[in-house]
Amino acid sequence: MSAVLVKTTINGDTVEYACQPDEPLLDVLRNRLGLTGAKEGCGTGDCGACSVIVDGRLVCSCLVLGAEMDGKTLETIEGMADGDKLHPLQQQFIDHAALQCGICTPGFLIAAKALLAKNPDPSEEEIRFGLAGNLCRCTGYDKIVRAVQAAAKEMRGA
Repeated sequence: MSAVLVKTTINGDTVEYACQPDEPLLDVLRNRLGLTGAKEGCGTGDCGACSVIVDGRLVCSCLVLGAEMDGKTLETIEGMADGDKLHPLQQQFIDHAALQCGICTPGFLIAAKALLAKNPDPSEEEIRFGLAGNLCRCTGYDKIVRAVQAAAKEMRGA
């Protein structure tokens, strides 16, 4: 197969890359672009560890092709912090001990960011539903939910 040239925006930067037509976005991010925050947990879209935001929509990067990203805008975990200043979600995950091994954490953070972009004041039920595509085998979910609630409150300026 011949490579496909893709021009996209990732975390605010214009990026060009060549990939195989059947290459998953997750592999492009990790192996071609050095953006290793998204993790492969399952390869089937069941765990959320590879979550990214594409044109404002939460997607599992293991399920979409890198070639499909031409002209799209992507957000990955690498773009969440502003230099050394953590995003409120990142800080609240630390403050609430909402992470342990770290495999799922980037996916949860991206999913929470996508949720709060659409709903800045979600109920606990809405948070749990919004994060339902992400699996954690270490912390359970209560600390994660509390961290998202605290970040939402902080981001609203409440």
